[in-house]
Order: sequence, then C-alpha cells, then structure tokens
Amino acid sequence: MDKDDFGDDFLWGTTISAFQNEGAALKDGKKASIWDTFTANTDNVNNSDQIGEATAFYTNFAKDIASARELGLKIFRFSLSWSRIIPNGTGEINKKGIEFYHNVIDCCLENELIPYVTLYHWDLPQSVEDKGGWINRESITWFTNYVEVCINNFGSKVSNWIVMNEPMTFVGLGYFMGYHAPKRKGIVSFMKAAHHVVMSIAEGGRVIRRFQSNANIGIALSCSYIKPINKLPKNVRAAKRMEAMLNRFFLEPLLGLGYPCDAIPTLNTIRAYFKDGDNEKMAFDFDFIGIQYYFRVIAKHSLNPPILFANEVHPTQRKANLNAMNLDVFPKGVYKLLKFYSKYPQIKQIIISESGVCYPDHKVNNHVYDARRLQYHKSMLKQVLKAKQRGIKVSGYFVWTLVDNFEWREGFEPRFGLIHTDFETQERTIKHSGLWFKKFLNT
Repeated sequence: MDKDDFGDDFLWGTTISAFQNEGAALKDGKKASIWDTFTANTDNVNNSDQIGEATAFYTNFAKDIASARELGLKIFRFSLSWSRIIPNGTGEINKKGIEFYHNVIDCCLENELIPYVTLYHWDLPQSVEDKGGWINRESITWFTNYVEVCINNFGSKVSNWIVMNEPMTFVGLGYFMGYHAPKRKGIVSFMKAAHHVVMSIAEGGRVIRRFQSNANIGIALSCSYIKPINKLPKNVRAAKRMEAMLNRFFLEPLLGLGYPCDAIPTLNTIRAYFKDGDNEKMAFDFDFIGIQYYFRVIAKHSLNPPILFANEVHPTQRKANLNAMNLDVFPKGVYKLLKFYSKYPQIKQIIISESGVCYPDHKVNNHVYDARRLQYHKSMLKQVLKAKQRGIKVSGYFVWTLVDNFEWREGFEPRFGLIHTDFETQERTIKHSGLWFKKFLNT
C-alpha cells in the first residue's frame, strides 16, 4: 500500500477543534461556552484536569499549521468557536474573533493547506444555553444567524464547510445522559434537542448554499460498527435498534428519509416537537457525508434502557483490543460502515472526517514511540483502500488529531495526536506515527 493507490484526488487531512485546542477562553472578547462552564467544575473531568490554555492554538496556530504541511497533509480541518465570533450567541459580532480566524485561514492558504471549516463542534455559547440551548426551538434561528455571519466573513476564502460535528454525541451525552456539557438528562430533553439540531443542520446548509452557490458542504457523523453478541433473534433485533440510534438517527432525516421509526417505533414521539413544514425542511442535499468511527459495539437485548431495549457488552468483559479509554478498537469495522453508508443513493461522497486512537506514548529523549497508533492507521487505511477499490465513493482520510489535546470529559490523559504535546511547556514532538505519515505522503 502506498499513497498512489488512493489516487491523486484523495484528500489527506488532519482535524482539530476550537475548544480542545485554542485556549484563550475569555481573551479578546470571547465569552464562555458550555464546555468552559462544565470543565470549570473539577468533578466533571477525569483526574480533575483543568483545560487552562489547552494546546494554546490561539497563539501557536502558525507552528501547528506549518507542522501539518511538514507531515505532507493537504487538508486542515478546524472548528470555529461560536462564542468567540458572537460572544453572547446572538447580537454583537466580536471583531477580534473574526480577525483570529482570518489569520488561521490565511496561514492555511500560505502553507498550501485547504481549510475545511467546521461551524459547530460542541461548544455552544453559555448565553444560548441559558435560554434553553438546543431544547429551545429558537436555537434554529440563532444558529443560522451565526452561520450567516461566518459565511459573510470567511466565504471569500473558504469553500469547504462542515455544518456540525457528531450531533449524536453532543445531543446524546449532553442532553440525554448528562455525561457531557450541559449536563441535561431525559428523553424529552433529548428529543427536543435532537429535532432542533437536525433542523439547524439543514437550515445551516441552506444558508451556506444561498450565499455561496459553489460551496462544498458536509456533515460529520459519529458511527459505530454494531454486531449482535449472537444470532438469537432478540439480540439481532437489539443490534438493529442500536444501529438505528447510533448510525441512522441523524443521517436519515437529513437525507429526507425521516427518523428511523421502523426500527424504534417509539421515536414517533419526536413528532410532538414538529412544526408545519418540518418534514421538508429537515432534508438538505449535502455534497459529502463525513463519518467518524472509533469503536465497535457488541449489542445484546436488555430491558434497560427503555425505548432502545439494548445494551453494549462492555469491551472489558470480552476479548477486545482496548484503547486507553477502554473502547473496542476494530479497524475492519470501517469497511463495513463504508458499505453500509454507500447503500444510500442520496450520499454523493464519503470522507473519513476523523480517524484516530488513544494509546499511551513512550517518550525517550527526543523520540516518541507509538507503535500501536501507527499500526492502527495502517490497518484503517488498508480497509479504506479496500472499500475504494470496490467502488465505494470514499474520497478522504482526516487524522484525529494533529497534536495531543484536551479530550473533553476525559481530560489530558487520552492522547490521539500525531504530534506529542508537553502540556506544561507546549513543546511539540512528532511521534513515530507522524513520521510515518510524513514519509508515506511525501514519497
């Protein structure tokens, strides 16, 4: 396997996010996001980690972008912080925030990197959450106004947009389980937030298209390869329900197919939050779908949780290849997922918009050894190439992530980067996985 096998037009990239990398949480006019509020409570974060300056991307962006170019990557995907651009979520625009992102975009272009800009990567302005956040239907208007500001300010330089990142993750963990910010719980909270997010994604896509007809517009969706624990019908049905929730729930309404009530009839209750015209307005004609696959799920029938009536057999209870977060790493699953998504005729292109794994690094002098991460990426790429050679329209592979960063509730311990970060000094060291990509992409 070499780079040429993928074709000249294959997109090689890396991905970061505003909250996990920027730091400068309240600098130059920015106000708090829900994640600034959430992580301020040390009980919410593993090892009581405090994010501080994260990876100081706010001041280090030029070095990090230059490092991405050094590794031979062609795409730099990053997210905009809503509360840095519109500190209160609505109203006055922060000129310093606009200036910062212009500098980042210009730096990408100077380094011959194509910017792929994510408009929303989980960090809702706290001021918006104080009004109900995604539970409030007005969030659709607030979000589309924010999108319009971004397109008007950056559209002359950026033509590749990802409207939102992993809606199932931030809605499910943040508005149903209370495990992530903003710590809301319950099925009503989830249903309201989920529907408003679907509507916001579609409306956001239409805003981009209206102002920039030639834009390349996508969405980045989390997904898992799901398999029943055995062939017993009740466990097969449980896996189908879990697949509907994790892999279909946000995708299908955006494709014009509605919510997957065929697998989970109780999802019909979401219609209580519809307004006239929502059925049509939920859909948008995306140019690409980004899929983000990190772990396999083995499912079995269970009476809890209700509605889903399915549970995961935890990876620690079976023979699984565990990462540092005890998730089941299974590279062959990405091929199966690419086959799954390729069956939707509405999907024009698929990009692996995030792919990464957290394992402990071994730093010796000026070397950082991460053989398991390197093997992971090689294995994933073999599966992606297999899919491409069999006619599946997969057109890119974006590594999560460029530099080790702050991994949300898990804090600084899980390391995903191609580049090692010393969080005390902000010193960067390219890991062996990064050196492999450098050789692979530059030969």
